[in-house]
Amino acid sequence: MPPSTAPSTDDVRAYWNDHIHDLEITSHRVGTPGFFADLDQYHFEKLHHLLRLVDFNGYRGKRVLEVGCGAGTDLARFARGGAIVTGVDLAASSIELAKKNFEQQGLTGEFFEADGERLPFADASFDLVYAHGVVQYTPNGQALVDECRRVLVPGGEAIFQVYNRVSWLNALSKLMKVPLEHEDAPVLRKYSIGEFRALLRGFRDVRIVEERFPVKSRLHKGWKGMLFNTFFVGTFNALPRAFVKRFGWHLLAFCRK
Repeated sequence: MPPSTAPSTDDVRAYWNDHIHDLEITSHRVGTPGFFADLDQYHFEKLHHLLRLVDFNGYRGKRVLEVGCGAGTDLARFARGGAIVTGVDLAASSIELAKKNFEQQGLTGEFFEADGERLPFADASFDLVYAHGVVQYTPNGQALVDECRRVLVPGGEAIFQVYNRVSWLNALSKLMKVPLEHEDAPVLRKYSIGEFRALLRGFRDVRIVEERFPVKSRLHKGWKGMLFNTFFVGTFNALPRAFVKRFGWHLLAFCRK
């Protein structure tokens, strides 16, 4: 794409101000307790591996920053575990939702409308930076990763997640002609494992885990949804995990500064 037509930060901000992640799975009014409860249930139903891989209760008294916090679904888990939490998001609508979410749950956190590529914090401000599902949607993924590393204390941890280009979902989407979620976003990049590792080269220790395998979908209806839920999910998950692991839709990186 020529530089003159490349998506800008303003383009990305405008899109995410108007698009609430997983909105389709709830019938409750946006911003109500039922709405937040539905988002939490669906998020960890779809991404059940997060509860195994991320120790949300392991950061008591530690300073945790989430970049791209959305409605605060993950950040609330860290807060309930006793972490001192801060959330930033490019979209003002997300920050308002995150504040409401925390208020309704009686949780404490700081929230800022800010660009992950230019974080408004001093060097070495946080013990953990969590950026799940944000690198792939920002104009300059390298800048965001570098900023996350900058605000970490020496020895601090960072957790990133991107989409795997060589994955079951990417292939199935093309085969069945079903668009990926937020495929219309101004920026949506998918990475190979090698490309993701290159993005993280500034960290001294990096462990990449392939995850997110098929679970039954509540969003897709009709014959394609029926075929996916009744045949594909069971068949794929019956295959030896060692054989299919590298085709997980999500690549999670656990990094040490």
